[in-house]
Amino acid sequence: MTASLHCAGICKSLGGRAVLTDLDLKIDAGEVVSLLGASGSGKTTLLRIIAGLVEPEKGLITLDGRVVWSEKSIIAAEKRRIGMVFQDYALWPHMTVANNLTFGLRSQRLSDQDIAQRLNHALDVTRLGPYRDRYPSELSGGQQQRVAIARCLAARPALMLFDEPLSNLDAALREDMRIEMMELVRREAITVVYVTHDQAEAMAVSDRIAIMRAGEIVQFDTPRAIYETPADSFVASFIGGFSIVRGQVRDELFAIADSDAETVRTPGARSGAGMLVIRPEDARPAEAYPGNRLQGRVLSSAFQGRCWRLAVDLGPQRVRLDWPEAPPIGASLAFSLPPERCVVLTA
Repeated sequence: MTASLHCAGICKSLGGRAVLTDLDLKIDAGEVVSLLGASGSGKTTLLRIIAGLVEPEKGLITLDGRVVWSEKSIIAAEKRRIGMVFQDYALWPHMTVANNLTFGLRSQRLSDQDIAQRLNHALDVTRLGPYRDRYPSELSGGQQQRVAIARCLAARPALMLFDEPLSNLDAALREDMRIEMMELVRREAITVVYVTHDQAEAMAVSDRIAIMRAGEIVQFDTPRAIYETPADSFVASFIGGFSIVRGQVRDELFAIADSDAETVRTPGARSGAGMLVIRPEDARPAEAYPGNRLQGRVLSSAFQGRCWRLAVDLGPQRVRLDWPEAPPIGASLAFSLPPERCVVLTA
């Protein structure tokens, strides 16, 4: 049975440095939530605290309303009904796939019939039946990852934790495995906390994303809401590789700082210092939105498959744009932006 998760006021320091600071996180039953952040943001520490592998200094953790950690009450990791999939799979190399899946079950004193049922179900849903008698060294990286997931499923967890589970796979296999893995956990209706530093991966797998910085959650929302309305310049630059341009807003017109470039209409933006978020894919030909025309100098270009990613100098600041062709380096480029896509953040 899947469960909700609530972390309240979690604090943790390592080596005298605060890693998590009064952190709150609430996840609904059956929800897939990613913890996204750069190295050192505290996401893996939080995951290990939820699992029971690391103890916080303060706070409260409940799983489906039951307290699993507080300063007065601690439930051991093995009794929390939490499964964890590690980056390195953590399989027993001397055991077959079937034995890797049933090793932990036998310590629970389950009947042979119950163990067999759980084993067969886990092998079936992960399509590992033909590999049950193989050893990890005889499997590909993607197959080993499926074994790690199957081992968690066999334990019937209320919550599954994924710690950068795809980082050891090559790009093509990583995307295929991500789709397969998410289809599986959603079909089983399991609550998931997924740690990653890959923005595209977080966007693809999550119902909601918690973006972490220096031990705090700076924005917790759906992938679309975060992409469309980032909370601040850190989120905007981290989540989508957006360009952040400093300037001033007056009467809903944004003027780029220290530049003679034209102003840009920004409906709803408040007057004062601000930062314009420019998404690369929003760039349009200059005639598309004449009232929102900007001009700069091409600094570089890189082929992206469906388009070229340009770096364009707008005076003292530069932006990244997606363009259908590659202009010569140093050429002047005029482009426009849809007014409704011009998000201004408070400076």
